[in-house]
Amino acid sequence: MRISEHPILEFPKKREVTFTFEGQVLTGLEGEPIAAALHANGIKVLRHSHKDHRARGFFCAIGNCSSCYMEVNGEPNVRVCVEELKEGMIVNRQEDKGKYTRR
Repeated sequence: MRISEHPILEFPKKREVTFTFEGQVLTGLEGEPIAAALHANGIKVLRHSHKDHRARGFFCAIGNCSSCYMEVNGEPNVRVCVEELKEGMIVNRQEDKGKYTRR
């Protein structure tokens, strides 16, 4: 589910890394946005709206909206559309407005 060839753009080769999404080990490309790695793994719903619980996915992809807030390594409200993927990250959908789990 990735674009690998394009008539104008070049895609430099990146190292494949593993990360965990809701208990499932997935792979992605180091440095790509977490949301892109999730999308490439077939995960389209990033969260649900607080009020009506409607599915939210990739929307602005530049960090301006709140459609992609997720919990990353225990930190809530991370905009995964602009947060770079790193080896071993733990990513989860967050409930409501997010709650800190770190102490």
